[in-house]
Amino acid sequence: MEDSNLISRDSEWRGELRSRYSTKQRTSLPRVKMPEIDASYRVTCNDEVNQGLSIDQAVLEARRCLDCPDPGCMKECPVANNIPAFIKNVERRHFDDALRVLSLTTVLPAVCGRVCPQEKQCEHGCIYNKMKKPPVAIGHLERFVADFNREIEAKSIVEREEPTHDALPSYFTAIKIAVVGSGPSGLAFAGDMAKRGYDVTIFEALDKFGGVLKYGIPEFCLPNYVVDSEIDKLSRLGVKFVKDTFVGKTLSYDELRELGFKGIYIATGAGKPRFMGIPGENLPGVMTANEYLIRMNLTHNEIYGQNGGTLKRKRVAVIGAGNTAMDAVRAALRLGAEKAMIIYRRGEDEIPAREEEVRHAREEGVEFLTLHNPIEYLADDKGVLRAVRLQRMTLGQPDESGRRIPVAIDGDVVDVDVDLAVVCVGFLPNPPVSLPDVDLSRHGEIIVDSSSMKSSSPEIYAGGDIVRGAATVILAMGDGRRAAKSMSEAFETIIRNTRLD
Repeated sequence: MEDSNLISRDSEWRGELRSRYSTKQRTSLPRVKMPEIDASYRVTCNDEVNQGLSIDQAVLEARRCLDCPDPGCMKECPVANNIPAFIKNVERRHFDDALRVLSLTTVLPAVCGRVCPQEKQCEHGCIYNKMKKPPVAIGHLERFVADFNREIEAKSIVEREEPTHDALPSYFTAIKIAVVGSGPSGLAFAGDMAKRGYDVTIFEALDKFGGVLKYGIPEFCLPNYVVDSEIDKLSRLGVKFVKDTFVGKTLSYDELRELGFKGIYIATGAGKPRFMGIPGENLPGVMTANEYLIRMNLTHNEIYGQNGGTLKRKRVAVIGAGNTAMDAVRAALRLGAEKAMIIYRRGEDEIPAREEEVRHAREEGVEFLTLHNPIEYLADDKGVLRAVRLQRMTLGQPDESGRRIPVAIDGDVVDVDVDLAVVCVGFLPNPPVSLPDVDLSRHGEIIVDSSSMKSSSPEIYAGGDIVRGAATVILAMGDGRRAAKSMSEAFETIIRNTRLD
């Protein structure tokens, strides 16, 4: 149950903590620097680049937090983490209490601390930005709390939260909920429903759980043991996991209902690749980001499969400049690529990837060809990719998002020799198979009410990339939490009315 003493700003310990140091003393502290593996070594292995904060580093960084009465960081967090409360618990060295605070709102703190774009979300709302100072390292501190408590937490017994309102626990343990997809949105939904006492089962089409966390993010950014540990927490909450089950094919939605599932949450993500529609896209040597990353994460050093070649002495071009593109190009170096480059049609200032990812890529030797747009892939005499033809671009007027529109420079074209091209220009939702009574957009997204995440079918809710298109882990988790709250409230209303009758 929620302990108000841990989270309330009015708690005596919070007031005493604020009084220890003046605002001037706190704001004079420099932002902590995350320890990292040296670039020359890290490109030779799959070790995690960021090594985590020490206890002293974490406590000192937590001291920078001003414990604002109206914290902007919380307003920018899609899952509504009580950020000042967990950070102040770090400052007083109550690391277990810090995790308890985070666990009220997130089931994946170790993941979010590593891969969330904090500079665009929680840290973007930090008061330090108005002071023209670096914001508090919220992501680093979230990771520290999760990592510090991992061994302790693994040995503990996770207690279920009692269901809300006046419903009895026995009513809820009899209600079976199905989750389709084990990515971040499905995991967040399942965790919140399990805490409320529901009988939750996650169905995964593949043979590993975690979705994009396991198949789409390299281990040097997010180690598999971190994802497995977070999933294990859900298992100890009572969530059941069923793999190799493609709901809609190997198991129909009607069969789910026959098995007694009263509510369904669809979180199948956006794994359908987006193509550019240019000549040569079907050549051997041109891959989509999903194909490339899944092969890399499954076969490690052999990107073409067990009996194929590696990327040693190969020239690799990655098309796009988002986080997935940075993962792909940095992975190419670790797989032995002689040359790895980012090709992006906009300029440096428009690169959408996390700042840290871009910095790491540059440190590791990635080349950036900005203001270049692929217009054709060229084959050698054997019909295999040998080069990509690029149109040089300039930036015109801003579009609706505020980014300047790239405009082709007439007649300015260049060919760049490559052995492998990885296309990372976005993803489309995987349209659900044989899904009855559910409205879809023309692109295949499930249409839901944005406040409840409820679809046009009474018992089906959905969230994450299958609803919003390719987005971030934390936004997907926010959808899962919102759907869990809404679905639970709907069941509570039904149960309450039934008992009254």
